[in-house]
Amino acid sequence: MKARRLTAIGLVAAAALWIASGHLIPHQSGESRVAVRAGDGAAKKPFRVAVATTTVVPHSRKFAIAGRTEADKHVTVTARTGGVLTDLKIKRGMSVKKGDIIAILSDEAREAQVAQAQAVVTQKRTELEAKRTLIMSGTLPRLQLVDLEAQLKAAEAALAAAEAREIAALVALDPMLAVVEVAERQLAGIKVGGIAEVRLVTGERASGKIRFVAKTASPTTRTYRVEIELPNPDGNIPDGITAEVVVPLLPVLATRVPRSALTFSSTGNLGLRAVDANDSVEFVPIGVIEDEQSFMWVTGLPDRSRVIVQGQDFVREGQTVDAVGIPELTAVAQ
Repeated sequence: MKARRLTAIGLVAAAALWIASGHLIPHQSGESRVAVRAGDGAAKKPFRVAVATTTVVPHSRKFAIAGRTEADKHVTVTARTGGVLTDLKIKRGMSVKKGDIIAILSDEAREAQVAQAQAVVTQKRTELEAKRTLIMSGTLPRLQLVDLEAQLKAAEAALAAAEAREIAALVALDPMLAVVEVAERQLAGIKVGGIAEVRLVTGERASGKIRFVAKTASPTTRTYRVEIELPNPDGNIPDGITAEVVVPLLPVLATRVPRSALTFSSTGNLGLRAVDANDSVEFVPIGVIEDEQSFMWVTGLPDRSRVIVQGQDFVREGQTVDAVGIPELTAVAQ
C-alpha cells in the first residue's frame, strides 16, 4: 500500500515537471524557426519599386467648349417703296454679289399709299403744333400733348412701312465666326490674337484667330462671349452649326506623369509618391491641369523628382525602398 502511494506521488511530480518545462524552457519548432528566418530576410531586403525622373517644362493648356458658328454679318434687304413683288431673282441658299438684281416690284398703288401716309403725318404734325400753344398756356390739359406726340410718331412709322418692304435676308459667310460662352474662371488665359481649333459637328476642322473677348458678362449665365474668326472663302462652313472650340490658355510650368502613378495619401489628398536621395518614400501633393489618355499634366512636383511609377500603393511615407530606375519621363514644352 505504501509502495503504491509512493509510485502515484512520483508520477504526479514527473507530470508537473514536464508541464513546467514547456513554460520555463523555450523551445523552437520547425515552423517558428522558418518564421524567424523569413522575418530576418524581410528586414534586410527593402521593398522594390520602379522610379522615373521627371522634368518641369512650360505647358500650354487647352480646354474644349461647345459653341456654334455664326455669320459675321446679317443684312435684311428692304425696298424703299410699296408695291407688289412680281419677280424674286434669288433663291434660298444662293450667293449674290454687288450689283446683282434681287427682286422686281410693281408700282401699282405705290404713289397712292405713300401719299396717304404722308398726308396723315402732315395732319398729325399740324394738329400738334396748333394745340401746343393752347396746352402750354393752360387752355387745354397738358396730357393731350403726350397723346398728340404719340399719334404723330405712329403716323411717321406707318409712312416708313409704306416706303420700305422686307424682301430677303443676306448673310456674309466669309469670314465665319465660331462663338462660345466662357466661364469667368477660364477667361484670364484667353487673349485676342490667339489661335483656336474648331471642330464642326459635321466632322470638319478649321483653325482661326480669337478676335473678340467680351469685357462684360452675360447677366443670366455670367459667362463671357468669345469670337473666333474662321476663313470661309468657299462658304463650306454654314451659319448656326454646332461646333467644339479648343481654346489655348496661357502656359504654366508643369510635369507630365503617367496617370497610373497618381495615388492618395493617408489623409485623402491626391498626389505622387517619390523617393529622396536616401531612397526614402515621400508624398508630394499635386494639382491636375490637363488630362490626357495615358498621362496627366500636373503642378507642384519639383524638377528632377524621382517619382514611383510602380509599387507606389504598397509603400508608405518614410519607408526605405529599393528604387530601380527606368527611362526618364522627358516632357516636351507645348
